[in-house]
Amino acid sequence: VQLQASGGGLVQPGGSLRLSCAASGTILSINDMGWYRQAPGKQRELVATITSGGTTNYVDSVKGRFTISRDMAKNTVYLQMNSLKPEDTAVYYCNSRLRVIGYISETIYWGQGTQVTVSS
Repeated sequence: VQLQASGGGLVQPGGSLRLSCAASGTILSINDMGWYRQAPGKQRELVATITSGGTTNYVDSVKGRFTISRDMAKNTVYLQMNSLKPEDTAVYYCNSRLRVIGYISETIYWGQGTQVTVSS
């Protein structure tokens, strides 16, 4: 199983970016998917999550600016980031709680991270 994240880059304050993360491999089912971020010198923090039923959750600092969504058919989760601020600068990681074919229990997998830099 592999989670491939993409879409990071350099953007000016107030700009937008859209992150994508596609899960691939011998996947039986996917439960939660989410995005986390880690800024230099800080701990990794939750940004947003979405359940298989579409329920979303956001950290307070991104509410009203970021939107998480998923395409169940493509096993892909997205993070639309608008009105970006310098404090959003971080490496963004996707993760997914899923069940692999042939296994009973669910496992959490992480993507490789994509850099988002907000600077003028």
